[in-house]
Amino acid sequence: MAAPNPGNRLRLHIPEPKVRPGQSPDFSHLKIPPAGAQPRPPIDAPAASLREHAFDLVRVLGEDHQAHGPWDPQLSPERLLRGLTHMMRTRAYDERMVRLQRTGKTSFYIKCTGEEAVAVAAAHAMDDREPARPDSERDMFFPTYRQQGLLIAREWSLHDMMCQVLNNEGDRLKGRQLPIMYSVPEAGFFTISGNLATQFPQAVGWAMASAYKGDHRIAAAWVGDGSTAEGDFHYALTFAATYQAPVVLNVVNNQWAISTFQGMAGGEQSTFAARAIGYGLPSLRVDGNDYLAVYAVTRWAAERARANLGPTLIELFTYRAAAHSTSDDPSAYRPDNEWQLWPLGDPIERLKRHLIARGLWSEDQHAVLAAELDEEIKTRLKQAEKLGTITDSHIDPASMFDDVFKDLPDHLRAQRAELLAQIASQGGGAA
Repeated sequence: MAAPNPGNRLRLHIPEPKVRPGQSPDFSHLKIPPAGAQPRPPIDAPAASLREHAFDLVRVLGEDHQAHGPWDPQLSPERLLRGLTHMMRTRAYDERMVRLQRTGKTSFYIKCTGEEAVAVAAAHAMDDREPARPDSERDMFFPTYRQQGLLIAREWSLHDMMCQVLNNEGDRLKGRQLPIMYSVPEAGFFTISGNLATQFPQAVGWAMASAYKGDHRIAAAWVGDGSTAEGDFHYALTFAATYQAPVVLNVVNNQWAISTFQGMAGGEQSTFAARAIGYGLPSLRVDGNDYLAVYAVTRWAAERARANLGPTLIELFTYRAAAHSTSDDPSAYRPDNEWQLWPLGDPIERLKRHLIARGLWSEDQHAVLAAELDEEIKTRLKQAEKLGTITDSHIDPASMFDDVFKDLPDHLRAQRAELLAQIASQGGGAA
């Protein structure tokens, strides 16, 4: 046995991103496999046989803008155009909401620029079922704060979403949530939580209950790469594996958790998909900027869950092109043009070029659609602003007592009566 070396002092490893502001972006360390090279296993494949999928990257759209390989979902032209439209509508909505925040009409906003396929393709993959299900029987989504595309893909009311952002009289949450924390249970969209990773145990528990009742609905959840360092992430995987819950668990690896790069959550040592291996769960890594690949992988995982074959963990490899939020300045921690050089491109641009390559679309048609969507968003926003903004709200102050307790306790009844008396004495019109 070697003798101890007193001069060999221990050193702590502190993960650091490859480049910092002012330096040239460098993605040379990424291993991007060719599109179509990844095998597509049957949905009943044992988890142990899928190990390599946790380290590979499922891709369908190639550099030639064509679809390749066994993961190609072979969608109809109508469905491809629907995917493009919903991603473009999501981006147009984001752009308009940020302008709204910059003018002081709402307090806060989070964009999903560059990640539109993560939500839109997943929603389409889970909803495209034969026979079609009514809205009340859709699968339940447990999103985090960058999946507004789920609601847009499900054709939910933009007016309703805008009222939640404006915290106005039409806000179904009565101004109680941050503007982007939507809650639309009737659209299968669970209330967004600001706490990290809560979505995973919530989705697993909901899926377990659905299976226990003999229902047919499954659940899906999304968290960021940084959230995988939270205990809730691991608790959820334990329960999902133990009870084989019918759930699709998505880790959106967009490279940055606010200002810390994904290596701080363990992404330097292995993939996030690989974390499922120790739990005996199947896992897949997918090009998150490839609409067709995200659709195909989500569809595979959903079919597996519906067949009582248990959960799947999906790592969506993408890039957060915009700031973390309107409170963030990414130029403080990464090069300004880094997002423009992301080797997997832009999800909207890639699907557009695929449609053009197939003779289904053109640059002129794309420009017309973009203008129409922008006009649609502006029109809906004008209607929503008529109900007020965050600085000009008409929400009844007494509503703070509503929806908290099933039966309002006596001491809160007294407080409510006191508030109403004060409002009346001041000439207010609260109900």
